[in-house]
Amino acid sequence: MAWKDDFRELRPLLHLLLPLCVHWIAEEMTVSVLVDVTTGALCPRHSTCSQVIYINGVQQTIVGVFKMVVLPLLGQLADEHGRKPLLLLTVSTTIFPFALLAWNPSKELVYAYYVLRTISYILSQGSIFCIAVAYTADVVSDNKRAAVFSWITGLFSASHVLGNVLARFLPERFIFMVSIALLIFCPVYMQLFLRETVKEFPNKNKDSSCLTKTLDVVRRRYESMRDSATLVISSPTLRSISLVSFFYELGMSGISSVLLYYLKAAFGFDKNQFSEILMLVGIGSIVSQMLVLPLINPLVGEKVILCIALLASVAYALLYGLAWAAWVPYLSASFGVIYILVKPSTYAIISKASSSTNQGKAQGFIAGIQSIASLLSPLAMSPLTSWFLSSNAPFNCKGFSIVCASICMVISLCFACLIKPEARSSHDSENNIEEPLLSEN
Repeated sequence: MAWKDDFRELRPLLHLLLPLCVHWIAEEMTVSVLVDVTTGALCPRHSTCSQVIYINGVQQTIVGVFKMVVLPLLGQLADEHGRKPLLLLTVSTTIFPFALLAWNPSKELVYAYYVLRTISYILSQGSIFCIAVAYTADVVSDNKRAAVFSWITGLFSASHVLGNVLARFLPERFIFMVSIALLIFCPVYMQLFLRETVKEFPNKNKDSSCLTKTLDVVRRRYESMRDSATLVISSPTLRSISLVSFFYELGMSGISSVLLYYLKAAFGFDKNQFSEILMLVGIGSIVSQMLVLPLINPLVGEKVILCIALLASVAYALLYGLAWAAWVPYLSASFGVIYILVKPSTYAIISKASSSTNQGKAQGFIAGIQSIASLLSPLAMSPLTSWFLSSNAPFNCKGFSIVCASICMVISLCFACLIKPEARSSHDSENNIEEPLLSEN
Protein backbone atom coordinates (compact mmCIF):
# COMPACT_ATOMS: atom_id res chain seq x y z
CA MET A 1 0.00 0.00 0.00
CA ALA A 2 2.99 2.32 0.45
CA TRP A 3 3.44 2.73 -3.28
CA LYS A 4 -0.20 3.85 -3.58
CA ASP A 5 0.43 6.57 -0.99
CA ASP A 6 3.53 7.67 -2.92
CA PHE A 7 1.49 7.78 -6.12
CA ARG A 8 -1.14 9.98 -4.44
CA GLU A 9 1.64 12.36 -3.45
CA LEU A 10 2.52 12.69 -7.14
CA ARG A 11 -0.94 13.77 -8.26
CA PRO A 12 -0.48 17.48 -7.34
CA LEU A 13 2.73 17.37 -9.40
CA LEU A 14 1.12 16.18 -12.64
CA HIS A 15 1.32 19.54 -14.42
CA LEU A 16 4.98 19.84 -13.39
CA LEU A 17 6.13 16.32 -14.26
CA LEU A 18 4.37 15.92 -17.62
CA PRO A 19 6.13 18.84 -19.37
CA LEU A 20 9.42 18.00 -17.65
CA CYS A 21 9.24 14.41 -18.93
CA VAL A 22 8.60 15.68 -22.46
CA HIS A 23 11.53 18.11 -22.08
CA TRP A 24 13.87 15.33 -20.94
CA ILE A 25 12.74 13.08 -23.82
CA ALA A 26 13.42 15.86 -26.32
CA GLU A 27 16.91 16.51 -24.94
CA GLU A 28 17.90 12.85 -24.59
CA MET A 29 16.93 11.87 -28.12
CA THR A 30 19.64 14.20 -29.45
CA VAL A 31 22.51 12.91 -27.27
CA SER A 32 23.58 9.89 -29.30
CA VAL A 33 23.32 11.66 -32.65
CA LEU A 34 25.23 14.78 -31.48
CA VAL A 35 28.49 12.80 -31.39
CA ASP A 36 28.17 11.90 -35.08
CA VAL A 37 26.89 15.35 -36.12
CA THR A 38 29.63 17.35 -34.37
CA THR A 39 32.42 14.93 -35.29
CA GLY A 40 31.19 14.80 -38.91
CA ALA A 41 31.07 18.60 -39.18
CA LEU A 42 34.41 19.39 -37.53
CA CYS A 43 36.45 16.26 -38.41
CA PRO A 44 35.01 14.73 -41.61
CA ARG A 45 35.90 11.11 -42.30
CA HIS A 46 37.49 10.60 -38.87
CA SER A 47 36.21 8.37 -36.04
CA THR A 48 37.88 10.49 -33.35
CA CYS A 49 38.08 14.26 -33.11
CA SER A 50 40.30 15.97 -30.53
CA GLN A 51 38.78 19.31 -31.52
CA VAL A 52 35.31 18.21 -30.40
CA ILE A 53 36.67 16.80 -27.12
CA TYR A 54 38.42 20.10 -26.37
CA ILE A 55 35.38 22.19 -27.34
CA ASN A 56 33.22 20.12 -25.02
CA GLY A 57 35.79 20.62 -22.26
CA VAL A 58 35.88 24.40 -22.82
CA GLN A 59 32.08 24.48 -22.90
CA GLN A 60 31.85 22.61 -19.61
CA THR A 61 34.43 24.93 -18.03
CA ILE A 62 32.58 28.08 -19.10
CA VAL A 63 29.27 26.63 -17.92
CA GLY A 64 30.83 25.73 -14.56
CA VAL A 65 32.17 29.28 -14.07
CA PHE A 66 28.79 30.93 -14.60
CA LYS A 67 26.72 28.25 -12.88
CA MET A 68 28.56 28.95 -9.62
CA VAL A 69 26.62 32.23 -9.51
CA VAL A 70 23.57 31.45 -11.63
CA LEU A 71 22.38 28.28 -9.83
CA PRO A 72 22.24 29.77 -6.31
CA LEU A 73 20.70 32.94 -7.80
CA LEU A 74 17.94 30.98 -9.57
CA GLY A 75 17.26 29.06 -6.37
CA GLN A 76 16.87 32.32 -4.44
CA LEU A 77 14.64 33.86 -7.11
CA ALA A 78 12.46 30.74 -7.08
CA ASP A 79 11.98 31.16 -3.31
CA GLU A 80 11.18 34.86 -3.63
CA HIS A 81 9.33 35.25 -6.94
CA GLY A 82 7.87 31.82 -7.60
CA ARG A 83 8.80 28.51 -9.17
CA LYS A 84 6.74 28.89 -12.36
CA PRO A 85 8.53 31.84 -14.05
CA LEU A 86 11.93 30.28 -13.37
CA LEU A 87 10.80 26.93 -14.78
CA LEU A 88 9.43 28.65 -17.90
CA LEU A 89 12.78 30.36 -18.43
CA THR A 90 14.95 27.29 -17.92
CA VAL A 91 12.95 24.85 -20.06
CA SER A 92 12.82 27.28 -22.99
CA THR A 93 16.54 27.75 -23.51
CA THR A 94 17.25 24.47 -25.35
CA ILE A 95 14.98 25.30 -28.31
CA PHE A 96 17.35 27.72 -30.02
CA PRO A 97 20.63 25.71 -30.24
CA PHE A 98 18.83 22.63 -31.55
CA ALA A 99 17.03 24.77 -34.12
CA LEU A 100 20.42 25.59 -35.68
CA LEU A 101 21.32 21.92 -36.12
CA ALA A 102 17.87 21.16 -37.52
CA TRP A 103 18.36 23.92 -40.08
CA ASN A 104 21.85 22.92 -41.27
CA PRO A 105 24.56 21.00 -39.34
CA SER A 106 27.42 22.77 -41.14
CA LYS A 107 30.75 23.57 -39.53
CA GLU A 108 29.82 27.22 -38.93
CA LEU A 109 26.44 26.41 -37.41
CA VAL A 110 27.95 23.70 -35.20
CA TYR A 111 30.17 26.40 -33.71
CA ALA A 112 27.11 28.64 -33.28
CA TYR A 113 25.31 25.68 -31.68
CA TYR A 114 28.07 25.36 -29.08
CA VAL A 115 27.76 29.07 -28.22
CA LEU A 116 23.98 28.94 -27.75
CA ARG A 117 24.11 25.56 -26.03
CA THR A 118 26.63 26.96 -23.54
CA ILE A 119 24.19 29.75 -22.63
CA SER A 120 21.40 27.18 -22.41
CA TYR A 121 23.44 24.97 -20.08
CA ILE A 122 24.27 27.93 -17.82
CA LEU A 123 20.58 28.66 -17.31
CA SER A 124 19.08 25.17 -17.33
CA GLN A 125 21.65 22.49 -16.42
CA GLY A 126 20.92 21.54 -12.83
CA SER A 127 18.58 24.45 -12.21
CA ILE A 128 15.52 22.68 -13.66
CA PHE A 129 15.95 19.86 -11.17
CA CYS A 130 16.65 22.24 -8.26
CA ILE A 131 13.53 24.30 -8.90
CA ALA A 132 11.42 21.18 -9.51
CA VAL A 133 12.65 19.71 -6.21
CA ALA A 134 11.80 22.98 -4.41
CA TYR A 135 8.32 22.92 -6.02
CA THR A 136 7.89 19.33 -4.83
CA ALA A 137 8.90 20.28 -1.29
CA ASP A 138 6.14 22.92 -1.36
CA VAL A 139 3.39 20.35 -1.87
CA VAL A 140 4.73 17.05 -0.43
CA SER A 141 5.03 16.19 3.27
CA ASP A 142 8.46 15.55 4.84
CA ASN A 143 8.14 11.81 5.32
CA LYS A 144 7.16 11.23 1.67
CA ARG A 145 9.79 13.40 -0.01
CA ALA A 146 12.52 10.77 -0.45
CA ALA A 147 10.08 8.44 -2.22
CA VAL A 148 8.64 11.23 -4.36
CA PHE A 149 12.10 12.53 -5.30
CA SER A 150 12.94 8.96 -6.32
CA TRP A 151 9.79 8.79 -8.46
CA ILE A 152 10.79 12.06 -10.13
CA THR A 153 14.29 10.84 -10.94
CA GLY A 154 12.70 7.56 -12.07
CA LEU A 155 10.52 9.50 -14.50
CA PHE A 156 13.70 11.26 -15.61
CA SER A 157 15.21 7.85 -16.40
CA ALA A 158 12.02 6.72 -18.14
CA SER A 159 12.18 9.86 -20.26
CA HIS A 160 15.77 9.02 -21.17
CA VAL A 161 14.71 5.54 -22.25
CA LEU A 162 11.94 6.92 -24.46
CA GLY A 163 14.32 9.52 -25.87
CA ASN A 164 16.84 6.84 -26.76
CA VAL A 165 14.15 4.64 -28.31
CA LEU A 166 13.20 7.56 -30.56
CA ALA A 167 16.88 8.17 -31.36
CA ARG A 168 17.37 4.47 -32.13
CA PHE A 169 14.53 4.21 -34.65
CA LEU A 170 14.02 7.72 -36.05
CA PRO A 171 16.06 8.67 -39.14
CA GLU A 172 18.84 11.05 -38.17
CA ARG A 173 17.48 13.91 -40.30
CA PHE A 174 14.21 13.99 -38.32
CA ILE A 175 15.61 13.80 -34.79
CA PHE A 176 16.21 17.52 -34.25
CA MET A 177 12.88 18.54 -35.78
CA VAL A 178 10.93 16.18 -33.51
CA SER A 179 12.99 17.35 -30.53
CA ILE A 180 12.23 21.02 -31.22
CA ALA A 181 8.49 20.34 -31.46
CA LEU A 182 8.56 18.60 -28.07
CA LEU A 183 10.69 21.37 -26.53
CA ILE A 184 8.20 24.04 -27.63
CA PHE A 185 5.32 22.06 -26.11
CA CYS A 186 6.86 22.20 -22.60
CA PRO A 187 6.77 25.95 -21.77
CA VAL A 188 3.38 26.30 -23.50
CA TYR A 189 1.90 23.56 -21.29
CA MET A 190 3.46 25.00 -18.13
CA GLN A 191 2.15 28.47 -18.88
CA LEU A 192 -1.37 27.13 -19.33
CA PHE A 193 -1.65 24.56 -16.52
CA LEU A 194 1.12 24.81 -13.90
CA ARG A 195 -0.01 26.28 -10.56
CA GLU A 196 2.29 28.61 -8.65
CA THR A 197 3.08 27.59 -5.05
CA VAL A 198 4.89 30.72 -3.82
CA LYS A 199 3.33 34.03 -2.84
CA GLU A 200 5.35 36.97 -4.06
CA PHE A 201 5.62 39.81 -1.57
CA PRO A 202 4.46 43.22 -2.85
CA ASN A 203 7.21 45.50 -4.12
CA LYS A 204 7.79 48.19 -1.48
CA ASN A 205 10.13 50.22 -3.73
CA LYS A 206 7.68 50.75 -6.58
CA ASP A 207 8.18 54.54 -6.56
CA SER A 208 11.94 54.49 -6.00
CA SER A 209 14.45 55.71 -8.57
CA CYS A 210 16.12 53.35 -11.01
CA LEU A 211 19.47 53.63 -9.17
CA THR A 212 17.82 52.92 -5.82
CA LYS A 213 16.05 49.87 -7.24
CA THR A 214 19.30 48.57 -8.76
CA LEU A 215 21.24 49.01 -5.52
CA ASP A 216 18.41 47.36 -3.60
CA VAL A 217 18.43 44.36 -5.95
CA VAL A 218 22.21 43.99 -5.59
CA ARG A 219 21.96 44.29 -1.80
CA ARG A 220 19.17 41.72 -1.53
CA ARG A 221 21.00 39.30 -3.83
CA TYR A 222 24.17 39.64 -1.74
CA GLU A 223 22.26 39.12 1.51
CA SER A 224 20.41 36.15 0.06
CA MET A 225 23.66 34.58 -1.18
CA ARG A 226 25.24 35.14 2.24
CA ASP A 227 22.22 33.58 3.96
CA SER A 228 22.45 30.55 1.65
CA ALA A 229 26.14 30.08 2.45
CA THR A 230 25.45 30.47 6.18
CA LEU A 231 22.60 27.96 5.97
CA VAL A 232 24.82 25.29 4.41
CA ILE A 233 27.97 25.96 6.46
CA SER A 234 26.12 26.03 9.80
CA SER A 235 24.53 22.62 9.22
CA PRO A 236 26.83 19.57 9.60
CA THR A 237 24.57 17.55 7.31
CA LEU A 238 24.43 20.16 4.55
CA ARG A 239 28.16 20.78 4.88
CA SER A 240 28.93 17.08 4.49
CA ILE A 241 26.53 16.54 1.61
CA SER A 242 28.16 19.52 -0.13
CA LEU A 243 31.51 17.72 -0.08
CA VAL A 244 29.88 14.49 -1.25
CA SER A 245 28.19 16.32 -4.13
CA PHE A 246 31.38 18.18 -5.08
CA PHE A 247 33.61 15.12 -5.43
CA TYR A 248 30.89 13.00 -7.02
CA GLU A 249 30.21 15.68 -9.62
CA LEU A 250 33.95 16.20 -10.15
CA GLY A 251 34.31 12.59 -11.23
CA MET A 252 30.98 11.94 -12.92
CA SER A 253 30.80 15.16 -14.96
CA GLY A 254 34.32 14.51 -16.21
CA ILE A 255 33.32 11.01 -17.33
CA SER A 256 30.10 12.13 -19.01
CA SER A 257 31.89 14.87 -20.97
CA VAL A 258 34.26 12.42 -22.72
CA LEU A 259 32.59 9.00 -22.46
CA LEU A 260 30.82 8.80 -25.83
CA TYR A 261 33.87 10.13 -27.67
CA TYR A 262 36.06 7.60 -25.84
CA LEU A 263 33.73 4.74 -26.83
CA LYS A 264 33.66 5.93 -30.44
CA ALA A 265 37.46 6.12 -30.63
CA ALA A 266 38.25 2.96 -28.63
CA PHE A 267 35.55 0.57 -29.89
CA GLY A 268 34.04 2.30 -32.93
CA PHE A 269 30.61 2.76 -31.32
CA ASP A 270 27.96 4.55 -33.40
CA LYS A 271 24.57 6.15 -32.74
CA ASN A 272 22.77 2.83 -32.37
CA GLN A 273 25.23 1.43 -29.83
CA PHE A 274 25.17 4.66 -27.84
CA SER A 275 21.37 4.44 -27.74
CA GLU A 276 21.51 0.79 -26.63
CA ILE A 277 23.84 1.57 -23.72
CA LEU A 278 21.77 4.57 -22.64
CA MET A 279 18.56 2.51 -22.84
CA LEU A 280 20.14 -0.27 -20.78
CA VAL A 281 20.90 2.20 -18.00
CA GLY A 282 17.55 3.91 -18.30
CA ILE A 283 15.36 0.80 -18.07
CA GLY A 284 17.13 -0.48 -14.98
CA SER A 285 17.11 3.00 -13.43
CA ILE A 286 13.33 3.20 -13.70
CA VAL A 287 12.96 0.06 -11.59
CA SER A 288 15.56 1.08 -8.99
CA GLN A 289 14.20 4.61 -8.54
CA MET A 290 10.46 4.06 -8.77
CA LEU A 291 10.21 0.68 -7.00
CA VAL A 292 13.38 -0.25 -5.11
CA LEU A 293 14.25 3.05 -3.40
CA PRO A 294 10.71 3.77 -2.07
CA LEU A 295 10.62 0.24 -0.61
CA ILE A 296 14.06 0.18 1.03
CA ASN A 297 14.32 3.84 2.11
CA PRO A 298 12.08 3.38 5.21
CA LEU A 299 14.23 0.39 6.20
CA VAL A 300 17.78 1.70 5.75
CA GLY A 301 17.50 5.46 5.23
CA GLU A 302 18.95 7.87 2.66
CA LYS A 303 22.55 7.65 3.94
CA VAL A 304 22.89 3.89 3.35
CA ILE A 305 21.33 4.21 -0.11
CA LEU A 306 23.73 7.05 -0.92
CA CYS A 307 26.77 5.01 0.13
CA ILE A 308 25.69 1.97 -1.90
CA ALA A 309 25.06 4.16 -4.95
CA LEU A 310 28.48 5.81 -4.64
CA LEU A 311 30.15 2.39 -4.38
CA ALA A 312 28.40 1.41 -7.61
CA SER A 313 29.66 4.60 -9.27
CA VAL A 314 33.23 3.59 -8.44
CA ALA A 315 32.72 0.19 -10.13
CA TYR A 316 31.04 1.95 -13.08
CA ALA A 317 34.04 4.21 -13.66
CA LEU A 318 36.68 1.50 -13.23
CA LEU A 319 35.01 -0.90 -15.67
CA TYR A 320 34.66 1.81 -18.32
CA GLY A 321 38.24 2.98 -17.85
CA LEU A 322 39.72 -0.54 -17.97
CA ALA A 323 37.38 -1.90 -20.67
CA TRP A 324 39.24 -4.57 -22.67
CA ALA A 325 36.45 -5.57 -25.07
CA ALA A 326 33.38 -4.02 -26.68
CA TRP A 327 31.00 -5.88 -24.34
CA VAL A 328 32.57 -4.45 -21.15
CA PRO A 329 30.93 -0.99 -21.54
CA TYR A 330 27.55 -2.75 -21.47
CA LEU A 331 28.52 -4.42 -18.18
CA SER A 332 29.73 -1.10 -16.81
CA ALA A 333 26.51 0.62 -17.85
CA SER A 334 24.53 -1.86 -15.74
CA PHE A 335 25.96 -0.24 -12.60
CA GLY A 336 24.07 2.89 -13.61
CA VAL A 337 20.98 1.13 -12.27
CA ILE A 338 22.44 1.58 -8.77
CA TYR A 339 24.52 4.75 -8.94
CA ILE A 340 21.51 6.66 -10.31
CA LEU A 341 20.19 6.62 -6.71
CA VAL A 342 22.84 9.18 -5.71
CA LYS A 343 20.62 12.04 -6.91
CA PRO A 344 17.31 11.26 -5.15
CA SER A 345 19.04 10.34 -1.88
CA THR A 346 21.05 13.58 -2.03
CA TYR A 347 17.93 15.67 -2.70
CA ALA A 348 16.17 13.97 0.24
CA ILE A 349 19.05 14.60 2.65
CA ILE A 350 19.25 18.27 1.64
CA SER A 351 15.48 18.73 1.83
CA LYS A 352 15.22 17.15 5.30
CA ALA A 353 18.04 19.35 6.61
CA SER A 354 16.40 22.55 5.28
CA SER A 355 13.34 24.46 6.41
CA SER A 356 10.31 24.92 4.17
CA THR A 357 11.28 28.53 3.37
CA ASN A 358 14.88 27.66 2.42
CA GLN A 359 14.40 24.76 0.00
CA GLY A 360 15.41 26.73 -3.09
CA LYS A 361 18.38 28.35 -1.33
CA ALA A 362 19.79 25.06 -0.03
CA GLN A 363 19.25 23.08 -3.24
CA GLY A 364 20.55 25.96 -5.38
CA PHE A 365 23.65 26.62 -3.27
CA ILE A 366 24.72 22.97 -3.26
CA ALA A 367 24.01 22.80 -7.00
CA GLY A 368 26.34 25.80 -7.30
CA ILE A 369 29.02 23.82 -5.47
CA GLN A 370 28.49 20.99 -7.97
CA SER A 371 28.98 23.50 -10.79
CA ILE A 372 32.44 24.31 -9.41
CA ALA A 373 33.26 20.62 -9.85
CA SER A 374 31.89 20.62 -13.39
CA LEU A 375 34.12 23.63 -14.06
CA LEU A 376 37.26 21.89 -12.82
CA SER A 377 36.80 18.38 -14.23
CA PRO A 378 37.22 19.13 -17.97
CA LEU A 379 40.47 21.00 -17.26
CA ALA A 380 42.01 17.60 -16.56
CA MET A 381 39.70 15.18 -18.38
CA SER A 382 39.74 16.71 -21.87
CA PRO A 383 43.55 16.84 -22.40
CA LEU A 384 44.08 13.56 -20.52
CA THR A 385 41.47 11.74 -22.63
CA SER A 386 42.81 13.21 -25.87
CA TRP A 387 46.36 12.24 -24.90
CA PHE A 388 45.56 8.61 -24.08
CA LEU A 389 43.44 8.23 -27.24
CA SER A 390 46.32 9.45 -29.37
CA SER A 391 49.32 7.52 -30.67
CA ASN A 392 51.56 9.43 -28.21
CA ALA A 393 50.04 7.83 -25.08
CA PRO A 394 52.72 6.78 -22.55
CA PHE A 395 51.06 3.36 -22.14
CA ASN A 396 48.09 1.50 -23.60
CA CYS A 397 45.09 2.45 -21.47
CA LYS A 398 42.68 4.52 -23.54
CA GLY A 399 40.34 4.98 -20.60
CA PHE A 400 43.01 6.11 -18.12
CA SER A 401 41.28 9.47 -17.55
CA ILE A 402 38.09 7.64 -16.50
CA VAL A 403 40.10 5.50 -14.07
CA CYS A 404 41.46 8.73 -12.55
CA ALA A 405 37.90 10.08 -12.25
CA SER A 406 36.95 7.04 -10.15
CA ILE A 407 39.24 8.36 -7.40
CA CYS A 408 36.88 11.31 -6.96
CA MET A 409 33.98 8.91 -6.40
CA VAL A 410 36.02 7.07 -3.75
CA ILE A 411 36.60 10.38 -1.90
CA SER A 412 32.88 11.17 -2.18
CA LEU A 413 32.06 7.77 -0.67
CA CYS A 414 34.37 8.45 2.27
CA PHE A 415 32.59 11.74 3.04
CA ALA A 416 29.18 10.08 2.65
CA CYS A 417 30.09 7.51 5.30
CA LEU A 418 30.73 10.39 7.74
CA ILE A 419 27.30 12.01 7.29
CA LYS A 420 25.15 12.15 10.41
CA PRO A 421 21.62 12.99 9.21
CA GLU A 422 20.09 15.59 11.49
CA ALA A 423 16.59 16.79 12.21
CA ARG A 424 15.62 20.20 10.93
CA SER A 425 15.11 21.59 14.39
CA SER A 426 18.05 23.98 14.15
CA HIS A 427 16.71 25.54 10.96
CA ASP A 428 13.06 25.42 11.87
CA SER A 429 13.72 27.13 15.17
CA GLU A 430 15.09 30.06 13.20
CA ASN A 431 12.18 30.11 10.78
CA ASN A 432 9.22 28.96 12.87
CA ILE A 433 7.82 32.47 13.00
CA GLU A 434 7.66 32.54 9.21
CA GLU A 435 4.74 31.06 7.35
CA PRO A 436 5.55 28.88 4.33
CA LEU A 437 5.10 30.88 1.16
CA LEU A 438 2.36 28.61 -0.16
CA SER A 439 -0.64 29.90 -1.95
CA GLU A 440 -4.05 28.56 -1.12
CA ASN A 441 -5.14 28.29 -4.71
